Amino acid sequence: MASARGTIFITGANGGLGSALVSHITSSPELSSYHGIYTVRDADNAPVVGSALTNNSFSHTSDVVSLDLTNLDSVRQTAHATNTRVSNQEIPPIRALILNAGFQDWGHQTWTADGYDTTFSANYLGQWLLSLLLLKSMDKDKGRIIILGSQSHDPYDPRNTATGAFNDKKYKLFIDDETSLGKIASGTWSSAKEDPSWRSGFRRYGAAKLFLVMMVHELQQRMTHEPVLKNISVLGVDPGTMSTGMQRQASWFIRVFIFRLLYPLLAWIRPPGPARSTGQSASDVLQAAFDSNETLGEFPRDVYLDGTRLFEPSAESKDVKKRALVWKQTVEMAGLKPNDTILKSYL
Repeated sequence: MASARGTIFITGANGGLGSALVSHITSSPELSSYHGIYTVRDADNAPVVGSALTNNSFSHTSDVVSLDLTNLDSVRQTAHATNTRVSNQEIPPIRALILNAGFQDWGHQTWTADGYDTTFSANYLGQWLLSLLLLKSMDKDKGRIIILGSQSHDPYDPRNTATGAFNDKKYKLFIDDETSLGKIASGTWSSAKEDPSWRSGFRRYGAAKLFLVMMVHELQQRMTHEPVLKNISVLGVDPGTMSTGMQRQASWFIRVFIFRLLYPLLAWIRPPGPARSTGQSASDVLQAAFDSNETLGEFPRDVYLDGTRLFEPSAESKDVKKRALVWKQTVEMAGLKPNDTILKSYL
């Protein structure tokens, strides 16, 4: 394991895009030479990632690790275990941290033990905390943090028009004032009680994705001014619309007809379009994590991509005041303390 070139850390590795990422890694002579840490909700019941690792083409060392992103204690335990192994040189530093895990409730709203909306916690809060805790284990020369975005983070994205989720003016912005993040975190904004349709969950998912895209900008800016962290790149990637396990709580029409029949057909007829296969999106994500090209340059900074092309994220994601507000309140919600992260400007 000491001979591995680096470590690839992926959240949400069991199924969908996550297992496609693992399949690409194990099928590549270059990427398989990295050590893999693949997190899943339950390491004892992760057949899809297990299959991807079993059907590998090249020798590849890896660990499948349990991680519940909706439980901040679980996040801390996983980060601590990883940091300890890197510090003890049991595994090499993290070359690519890929925040792939995603969750949509399709209107079947639930809350975590901490009282947070599950969509908010699983997509954003848990992965934000994980990233801050793992900075000490990142490759300080060429490490990259890849954050998965979504068209849902921008109510003005034309691709969202057909959903009707953002037609009402009150949903055109996610952050109106200092209380907005708290309302989204607690699930009182766009709640299933207010709107029992799948659109309520889609809006809350979009809010969580907005905060992740804000993180691309804000984390990069903060690290750039710190000598130890300035060479770490943060990139956002919109993987497009895919048929994955994220639709498991949707209605039969959405889950089967749209995502298992219509979208795969569209992905086959018009690649690469808004609808994509998990294989195509996995390739795009790994290109962002490792490649240097004319689009990214050798040291990409604060880049947002739709697949492999540069894409302009929402105006709200770039609002400096809103970003700072969301960051400050996230620190409080995550309970981040000075000794938890090597990012000096975490406040």
